[in-house]
Amino acid sequence: MAERRTPYEIYWEILVFCRTPRPFTAIINRCNLNSKIGQEYLEFLSGKGYLSVLQEGEKISYLSTAKAADYIEAFTRLYQSLFDTIPGFRL
Repeated sequence: MAERRTPYEIYWEILVFCRTPRPFTAIINRCNLNSKIGQEYLEFLSGKGYLSVLQEGEKISYLSTAKAADYIEAFTRLYQSLFDTIPGFRL
């Protein structure tokens, strides 16, 4: 039985994935989220200043900010101290 991810793990996964600009569909597909939930996560992270919303014409993409690096580092250290491994993406 697969374990459910916590919101903190999902935030981490989105922020790591968005180290380069990513469109909405790529994020929800990569992080295995439905559109509604994915939009809620992206709005939360954008509102907190962890994601920048980039718009080129009609194309919108998301990019992790410098502020996100602190979260990524802190979460990775905490996860590693609990589980003796770093968090990873599903393959």
